[in-house]
Amino acid sequence: MTQQTIDLKLNGMTCAACAARIEKVLNRSEGVHAAVNFASETAHVEFDAERASPQSLIEAVRKAGYDASPAVDPFTAPERDAEVENERYRKDLAVFAVAALLTSPLVAQMVFMFDDHMMLPVWFQAALATPVQFWAGARFYRGAWNALRGGAANMDVLVALGTTAAYFYSLAVWLVPLAGQHVYFEAATVVITLVLLGKLLEGRAKAKTATAIRQLLMLRPPTVLRERDGDVTEIPLAELHVGDVFVVRAGARVPVDARVLTGESTVDEAMLTGESRPVAKKPQDTVLAGTVNESGPLRCEAIAVGQATLLAGIVRQVAAAQGSKAPVQRLADAASAWFVPVVLVLASVTLVANGFVLGDWGAALIRATAVLVIACPCALGLATPTALMVGVGQGARNGILVRDAASLERAEKIDALVVDKTGTLTAGAPAVVATIAQPGFTTIELLRLAMSLEAGATHPLARAIVANAESHELAPLPLTQVRVHAGRGASALHGTDVIRLGSPAFLAESGLSIDESALVKVRGEAQTIVGVARDTTLAGWIVLADTLRPDAAPAISLLFESGIAVTMLTGDHPAPARAIAKATGIADWRAEQLPEDKRAFIASMQREGKIVGMVGDGVNDAPALAQADVSFAMGAGAGSALSAADLTLLRNDLSGVASAIDLSRATLSKIRQNLFFALVYNVLGIPLAALGLLTPPLAGAAMAASSVSVVANALLLKRWRPAGRDATVVSARKLEPAPSVPAAAPGSRWKERIR
Repeated sequence: MTQQTIDLKLNGMTCAACAARIEKVLNRSEGVHAAVNFASETAHVEFDAERASPQSLIEAVRKAGYDASPAVDPFTAPERDAEVENERYRKDLAVFAVAALLTSPLVAQMVFMFDDHMMLPVWFQAALATPVQFWAGARFYRGAWNALRGGAANMDVLVALGTTAAYFYSLAVWLVPLAGQHVYFEAATVVITLVLLGKLLEGRAKAKTATAIRQLLMLRPPTVLRERDGDVTEIPLAELHVGDVFVVRAGARVPVDARVLTGESTVDEAMLTGESRPVAKKPQDTVLAGTVNESGPLRCEAIAVGQATLLAGIVRQVAAAQGSKAPVQRLADAASAWFVPVVLVLASVTLVANGFVLGDWGAALIRATAVLVIACPCALGLATPTALMVGVGQGARNGILVRDAASLERAEKIDALVVDKTGTLTAGAPAVVATIAQPGFTTIELLRLAMSLEAGATHPLARAIVANAESHELAPLPLTQVRVHAGRGASALHGTDVIRLGSPAFLAESGLSIDESALVKVRGEAQTIVGVARDTTLAGWIVLADTLRPDAAPAISLLFESGIAVTMLTGDHPAPARAIAKATGIADWRAEQLPEDKRAFIASMQREGKIVGMVGDGVNDAPALAQADVSFAMGAGAGSALSAADLTLLRNDLSGVASAIDLSRATLSKIRQNLFFALVYNVLGIPLAALGLLTPPLAGAAMAASSVSVVANALLLKRWRPAGRDATVVSARKLEPAPSVPAAAPGSRWKERIR
């Protein structure tokens, strides 16, 4: 079996019943699993290539009365989609404007119906209603025909059936004539006009829920300053290739992922990773596409362009997550599948019951029409996907990438979190935390001796010592006969003096007298000790430790406040594990844990009924991450696989876990609110219409308002801010289009040279 996936762009859907119908048709094919998103008008399809093909899937959609085509890469689609949406909006607005103009005299008549002098002639009412019914309302007839041809019914069937009944009944009263009966041309026209208005507003609101991808793509500058042979030329971004050298001026956006060659600056990465503080950049550091160079110019080499950049990966993941389906949507899908047939039965019962009870079949028809009009599955269909689209987009703006809707839903339920120590709670690399010079030596002398022996070494302890010495602007001493004693230390000659560096045991082997009691006090709980000696004299001790992240303790506190129990599992020794647990306030911790031990511990928590999340960043965490209900990956780089974890935190900051869980809770809260109001709206609205307490125009207005209100409620998620940090500045910044470099057209040469 060869499993493949494809995303389809769907056309012709008008309500959630359409989405349910397409999904059902696609899933009938053997080896096919499809999920249709009504809000984004897409279908994500997994299929067996030996049993189905993209063309057969498209044909199945067309036989169901709709149209489909392969979706283009989201990294390039939004501009095209925006043009299509804007053109469709202009056409819909024009149709609505004409319908409103023709309907307004009929509405005025309804307002002044107590005055017989204000009543319009019946022929004039028919003349106004006919173009509204069959021209402005043509979309409902087309949608109804396509749905019925495909073997199903949708919202268009309800609107077309209700308004057509009112129109032709009124026509019969006028032409037959039926004495003593009223005409209801205004009911049909007002319903159509209000539904058109609702669809117009709904379309605009839905477009706002999908702005995350466009806003991310706005971060790309249209042009770039490429350097060749010392000359700098402004070229279109698409012409830049891997290996090309380019210049980013202060205030400009970085066009592609690159490595800094020369220059130092600070870069604002807020719109990509959610990092609120500018990040210092120097030669050999990586800069990412879409970030803003704040101060000095940078000369860079492109290492990833176009769809290979981290920005492109984020766009694709956001698009995939927005198009996925959450388990909570199953209720809405089940309701939508039966909604229209049930409403047709209820409308028929309303017509017959009211006809016999009232003895007025005209009034009974109007009540049945109101039932048909007010009942619409659109609000149900929009309740979940619109909230998800906004929630996923807000996460992306703040450096939280969601793999799919199911992952976001599970994150809300987490009540226990397992964290790794190294690289998660700590920096993941040793740093010098103390220097203890012995009598006769200064700290500077101690560091300089150590730096001289470790210069050129690549192991983490050596790099930490050299980095600390360089921060004091020290230069290494000239040494000869440098020897590395594997796993123990190093020695060399400085003139005639023997310089040694290494563990206390290594120095003791060299004849130095080591005071063990003093060494115990120096070592502490979480530290590594390196000694430095000159000849037979101890120069001092350098104390190194894997330092606690500054964000770790506040993040753990946030998680505790959220009602989440935190456990630390580490493969490290008990002493450093105890120190880190104490510093972060974690009471439940275990040291010397193998990868399988971590996995087994999470499994035991799950057997107790807990929903367990796992935060890790190492390969040894893979079994535990796979076992956990929700996995979090921290600090993804440009080359990382963004879909490796359920939620990826682009900022290397543990507070992102609390923010991700908070985002999940906020999104699921909106989904539940939407589903509740959509269901209650129909449960209350249909009986009121059947009892004659809602006229068709009021029913049409209520139906239009229901969908718009659901989308508007979802848009309130844009107010969400990450937990545990001052995110107001980050999230409130406007995602302005990336400006092009001024004062030159593409292809022209800049007079200035970059030296």
